[in-house]
Amino acid sequence: MSLTNITDLLNMIKYTQSTLDKLEAIPEHAGYVLRYERGTFQSGYCILEQKRVVVLNKFLQIEGRINTLLDLIPQLDIRTELLPDDARKLYLEIVSNLETADKEKED
Repeated sequence: MSLTNITDLLNMIKYTQSTLDKLEAIPEHAGYVLRYERGTFQSGYCILEQKRVVVLNKFLQIEGRINTLLDLIPQLDIRTELLPDDARKLYLEIVSNLETADKEKED
C-alpha cells in the first residue's frame, strides 16, 4: 500500500472496540473462526486455511488488532454474498484501498 492509501484508510478508521468488532465480524460471517492466542507471530497472525481458522496475537492492544485485521482481511477467501450489508461495505472499502495501492506500485 502506498503511504497515501494507508494514511487515508487509517484516517477513516477509529481505534475503538466498535471498529474492532466490525472488522472481526467480516471473517466470522465468511466462515472463519477468529482466535486470540499467544505464540511467536511474525506478522501478528497465522492463517490455517484448511480449517478456516485465523489465530491473532492475544497480546496486541485494540490498535494492533485493528491494524492486523486490516492487513489480514484482504488475504482471506471471503465471499461477499455471505456478508451483511454493513460488513460488505467495510470489506469492499478495505479491498478497494488495497487494489488502488497495488496499481500505484505498478506505475
